[in-house]
Amino acid sequence: MASKPVRFHLVASGKYHDINFARVELLKLLAEDQRYLATVSVDYADTASIAACDVLITYTCDVQPTDDQTEALHQFLQRGGKWFALHGTNSVLRFVEGGVATPREAPRFMEMIGSQFIAHPPLQDFQVTVTPGAENHPLVKGIDAFTINDEIYCAEYYGDNRVLLETHWHGTCDGFVEGDWTGGTGRHYMLYTKQQGAGEVVYCALGHCRGKYDMIPIMDEWPTVDRCAWDQPVFYEILRRGIRYCAGDLA
Repeated sequence: MASKPVRFHLVASGKYHDINFARVELLKLLAEDQRYLATVSVDYADTASIAACDVLITYTCDVQPTDDQTEALHQFLQRGGKWFALHGTNSVLRFVEGGVATPREAPRFMEMIGSQFIAHPPLQDFQVTVTPGAENHPLVKGIDAFTINDEIYCAEYYGDNRVLLETHWHGTCDGFVEGDWTGGTGRHYMLYTKQQGAGEVVYCALGHCRGKYDMIPIMDEWPTVDRCAWDQPVFYEILRRGIRYCAGDLA
């Protein structure tokens, strides 16, 4: 019997990140399996492609859907769609007096994802560990604790998320309005799943990347090219597993 194709829709766009790099890398991963057919857009306006796909992948920063598009995402998940949401998908950024604000302007969207980005400290090395009790989940089974250089996403979490990878950090996020993260448990989710109707969200906070010209108009040129987690084979393993899991190919 011939195998059936799996239809993916990739939304890749946004601010302050090397979206071209991330888009190409994700499409290269999809191209590793001939059954994985992909369409691409820069926002959530192509609701027909979202409705027609089996798996939605998003790599964005400060890109939110309209109310109608949010409803289309809700219906996609309710009918059994899988959503692999990456890095800044859960961000809203506003430059205000006092720094970068992260207002709760898209609550239904963020509740579907299961979190909203609030702040991050500067790029640094940190350890990521498998959450106790999650060792046998196919997304992380056999993955040992690892050290990675990336942004530690400090976030608000919503609903019943099954946490698979986490890190622990206390400190301050300079430049963000809500930058004091010296209290609390210091626990930050790096990978989790969340059931939504008959569907499921897989969210991974790792994956920052930035090129020399991605901070325009804030500055003309960023002094470095940052690849962060994309320089680490373990991140590509997480991406491959996320893609295969959402496609139903990872038991």
